[in-house]
Amino acid sequence: MKNIVNFFQEKKNKSPISVVTCYDYTFAKLVAATDIDCILVGDSLGMVIQGHNSTLPVTLDEMIYHTKAVRRGAPEKFIIADMPFLSYQTSLEEGIRSAGKIMKESGADAVKLEGGNDDCFELVHRLVECGIPVMGHLGLTPQSYQTLGGYKVQAKDDASAEILLEDSMSLEEAGAFSIVLEMIPESVGKKVSEKIFIPTIGIGAGRYTDGQVLVINDLLGMNSEFTPKFLKKYADLSTTTKSAIQTYHEEVVGKKFPEEKNCF
Repeated sequence: MKNIVNFFQEKKNKSPISVVTCYDYTFAKLVAATDIDCILVGDSLGMVIQGHNSTLPVTLDEMIYHTKAVRRGAPEKFIIADMPFLSYQTSLEEGIRSAGKIMKESGADAVKLEGGNDDCFELVHRLVECGIPVMGHLGLTPQSYQTLGGYKVQAKDDASAEILLEDSMSLEEAGAFSIVLEMIPESVGKKVSEKIFIPTIGIGAGRYTDGQVLVINDLLGMNSEFTPKFLKKYADLSTTTKSAIQTYHEEVVGKKFPEEKNCF
């Protein structure tokens, strides 16, 4: 099993880090049979699994539930669990309790939290002191999409790009072992990745981050309507799945299934 030391070694060796986001036992078991470096159990499950229009409704207990399922499917993979909205923003003490609950109950190896402000940096520092590895998340931070004006590319001007760089350095100083950079210009992703010593994991952050992350449902093409620029679909399971279900329906209605070989 990988650990946070491997992240530093892979950055030092310029070996790109592969991360996939998944939410359940079945997909985790499939991922476990590959060379993927680690799994992120993201609060994006609020949109991908639950059908909400944002990540905000996801609860701490739901994150723990899904992370436990992923751990059962991928017992040897390094697993990072998202800290959901308002599980850490209200106070330092609440953040420590929430992260501790995730680690104690889910089997996660680390937690991830969004944001770049003094309270966030202090929480990262305290969690690391408590022995909890922390991944940061900058750029488009989905829990703050309403104050960011929607799901838009961030750090497009020099001033905001400089703030993002400073926040990255502050997260590193606080003890984060890695940072997700989401939906920022490639040049900014490159600059940050070259400036800090901890690895950056990009999603829509260009070719020069130290690793990449995609949601498994997205890279498998399970939602034909979801086509952001940063996404590459490696399969078309939407079409395949709908075709299989339709064929099953037709065989049931046409009394072609079950056949004799399917009976006891």
